[in-house]
Amino acid sequence: MIKTLYKEKHRPQFHYSPEKKWMNDPNGMVYFEGEYHLFYQHHPFGTKWAEQLHWGHAVSKDLIHWEQLPIALFPDENGTVFSGSAVVDWNDTTGFFQGEAGLVSIYTSHDMYPGTERPRQRQCLAYSKDKGRTWIKYEGNPVLADESITDYRDPKVFWHEGSRKWVMILATGQMVTLYTSSNLIEWEFASKFGHKAGSHDGVWECPDLFELSVDGDKNNKRWVMLVSIGDNPSFPEGSRTQYFIGQFDGKTFVNENSDDTLLWLDFGRDNYAGVSWSDIPEDDGRRIYIGWMSNWRYANVLPTEGWRSAMTIPREILLTTTDKGVRILQKVVSEFNSLRNNNETIDEITLEPSIPFHCNLLSSLMEVNISFEKRDSTSFGAILENSIHEKVIIQYDAVREKLTVDRRNAGISNFSDSFATIQDATVKLENNQIHLQLVLDTSSIEIFTNDGKVVFTSLIYPNQPYNKMVLFSNKGTAHVSSLVLTDLSSIWEKECKS
Repeated sequence: MIKTLYKEKHRPQFHYSPEKKWMNDPNGMVYFEGEYHLFYQHHPFGTKWAEQLHWGHAVSKDLIHWEQLPIALFPDENGTVFSGSAVVDWNDTTGFFQGEAGLVSIYTSHDMYPGTERPRQRQCLAYSKDKGRTWIKYEGNPVLADESITDYRDPKVFWHEGSRKWVMILATGQMVTLYTSSNLIEWEFASKFGHKAGSHDGVWECPDLFELSVDGDKNNKRWVMLVSIGDNPSFPEGSRTQYFIGQFDGKTFVNENSDDTLLWLDFGRDNYAGVSWSDIPEDDGRRIYIGWMSNWRYANVLPTEGWRSAMTIPREILLTTTDKGVRILQKVVSEFNSLRNNNETIDEITLEPSIPFHCNLLSSLMEVNISFEKRDSTSFGAILENSIHEKVIIQYDAVREKLTVDRRNAGISNFSDSFATIQDATVKLENNQIHLQLVLDTSSIEIFTNDGKVVFTSLIYPNQPYNKMVLFSNKGTAHVSSLVLTDLSSIWEKECKS
């Protein structure tokens, strides 16, 4: 079965995708007894979003190689199963586990208010005593409801040690609402955030809230709030994710930036609804994130058959100090190293306007690390292309201090007027240099700039794999101090050979 399924055209080879049918938001991400659990919004009867949503399920021991398991949560009398989270109830605060530890999922049930066409969204619980393989719905569901709020969903729950309480952050229209509980069953209102802060271009969804050290200093910490924003036809970007930096005391989040400060997690079009894993061991200490690699503007019409959607590469989220304040860094998780095979290193390349540098890509699955140094060039960059002249152009404009990712001619794009686009972000040179880490799969490219300060996640659908790269400079000279090409493995190779 896998031998056939994971060889389809455009099938990602090292990003998680469902064996078949529809997938969107990552849900219930939790680490327990040696396994990373990835649940996700799943429509098992079609390749487009529909309200009959379930929780699909996959597990991994290394965040890279995934085993798809049977569907975890099914619709019931309370409605279909929308997004949510999962935690380890280490101290059996729920009483579900007879004094032992177990997994509890907290999710939104979605149906309609009886006799109306108004959506009803309420928070429910399920629990597992067998490492997430089977789930028991809590007989007292729902555990939280508010008839005054229509968009009332996507609970992310975590244990707050300072207050010795569970905290839930919930998307509630154009803001988030925070609740606390001692047992995951009975919830009390704590506070609201976001009425005026950040972007309100679309409905707020899929929040997360966690604490991180700044620059690795355990005595200097901030809280990070992630909030995804739904698609609004008035804006070209479609759905995307913003974040806030501040402090949290167990009840109230205080934003340390002005309300009109906009901080974007990703400058590509295709990273949405991402959240972080719960209960990663303290001796690991990382905050690991994954997002849905798509955009509501065109998610339902992507040119794949039999399955639709993939997740981003898992990333470690860190905080660093910049001249504008504390900001997020994103780095590919260290486990990604298991996919690296042969590499080729080329040093000291001088780029002139009339003399670009050409090289072949080792395979269709690649990691490319490029260190550019600006000399007197106005712009420079890299082109990935195939034999039929489809290409992605990554260019740095040294005058405007803008990095652009141009996928207008990257391959198939006629499924949506919004897909063929140029994505851009402000990037400043560091010591007159810019470092690009490109991660290329069959239908995506992820670009980590200057150690992950600026990230682009972008879907691409070439008719043939990209097989060559061109480095170029315009109106002056640029220098490449190092170019490293690394061939990557498919995570499905062993299954495909069996």
